[in-house]
Amino acid sequence: MKKIINTANAPAPIGPYNQAVLTGNTLYISGQIPMDPQTGNLIEGDIKAETRQSMENLKAILEEAGTTFSNVVKATIFVKDMHQFAEINEVYGAYFNADTAPARETVEVANLPKFVNVEISMIAVL
Repeated sequence: MKKIINTANAPAPIGPYNQAVLTGNTLYISGQIPMDPQTGNLIEGDIKAETRQSMENLKAILEEAGTTFSNVVKATIFVKDMHQFAEINEVYGAYFNADTAPARETVEVANLPKFVNVEISMIAVL
């Protein structure tokens, strides 16, 4: 059985998917792009600000599911330019500590939805 998780504090899906799905004690969070959920505008031009918005969107979904970043076990970061990895990693790292950081991969891709520079998805265990 699965439970759909959606919050107004993260961007509404832009396709046939949900922000997150909880099945058993595992939460699967769809990739979050740097979109302001209040205005629908993209955050552009500063990869740190873009990453921060993506992480804040993830945080809102985690909170809606009743959990935090400390329960994230896996993250995937998609980037358009691996040369921006250090800046992305700096912002991403601020949301975790060494004891709670999840497994992760970072992948450079040709394009992302709405042609953003970063998208991050996560899996958490509650």
